[in-house]
Amino acid sequence: MKTTLLSRTSARTLAAAGLAASLVFAAGCAKSEDDASGDSSAAQDRADAGQEVSSGGDGGKTCAIDAYGGERLDLRNATVGFSQSEKEANPFRIAETASIRAEAEKRGVKLLTANAQSQFSKQISDVQDLIAKGADLLVIAPLNSDGWEPVLRAAGAKHIPIVTIDRKINATACKDYVSFIGSDFVEQGRRAADRMIETTGGKGKIAILLGAAGNNVTTERTKGFEERIKEKAPDLKVVFKQTGEFAREKGQQVTEQLIQSKPDITGIYAENDEMGLGAVNALKGAGKKAGDVKIVTIDGTKNAVRGIVDGWIDGVIESNPRFGPLAFQTLDRFTKGEKVAQDIVIKDSAYTKKNAKSDLGKAY
Repeated sequence: MKTTLLSRTSARTLAAAGLAASLVFAAGCAKSEDDASGDSSAAQDRADAGQEVSSGGDGGKTCAIDAYGGERLDLRNATVGFSQSEKEANPFRIAETASIRAEAEKRGVKLLTANAQSQFSKQISDVQDLIAKGADLLVIAPLNSDGWEPVLRAAGAKHIPIVTIDRKINATACKDYVSFIGSDFVEQGRRAADRMIETTGGKGKIAILLGAAGNNVTTERTKGFEERIKEKAPDLKVVFKQTGEFAREKGQQVTEQLIQSKPDITGIYAENDEMGLGAVNALKGAGKKAGDVKIVTIDGTKNAVRGIVDGWIDGVIESNPRFGPLAFQTLDRFTKGEKVAQDIVIKDSAYTKKNAKSDLGKAY
């Protein structure tokens, strides 16, 4: 017999222990943010900030629980499982997890969490374990876009709704998962290219520090950047591309190689802030001065925005990681029987020399 969402949740009440566990999760998150920023209240503000929706994406296609399968339920009586993909040394992941935990606490929802520590096989087993522990709903920040079939089969058998954040999985919306919530990564790449064209005058040699392979973020940020450069600045040549795996240390190593092989490089496009900060370290180590090589990055971390203030970075395109409010709002509406968008595209701001100092407090 199939176990429906209603029967599974109605048999289980949110006991005091469950609520206490949720509060412990939130407290642990707040501590992580405090350690990173040194400011408890500012960390909580960032966790609660949420995101603004730009569009429904994908032609306005929607999903409802009647089409997806399962029964309606009250989110307050449900257990939500959250799977984080990467080690929380990266400010993006710290802020992302903080936002999920803060929103769960705010709503009084029991939250189960797991961190794959940047290992895809572990993330698959993590999500399977969340299902086994009784998660009624899943929020997943995927490490890779492919390879999710075992999870989709397990969740589908129990009609467990899935929302993915930040990265997409290669599966069918409103069949395998409900919604994807994230940025327009192609547009992020275009905006980074526009900033690079402006800061270089549209001439010179540029390098791309690629993100990790195997996910749509890297592919789409590269696509948008390269297409815009070819369209608007034919005298700006991409002469070097290598993955920095979205990591600061790797970004530094790759940039050190770049400086040796291409000493006349004009600009570096780093597909996340951590790689860009690694590039800054490499340039400093090579005796370069701020502004000698133009750097444009994507994310919006406090350290990268401070890099603009200090003159080492020329622009940061925001990628807002505060998914908690929007993810829980989507799950709440969906489980009540309302239609939700299959692709929920968020608005991202940007940081330049004009606003970096005044808007530093908005960074994470």
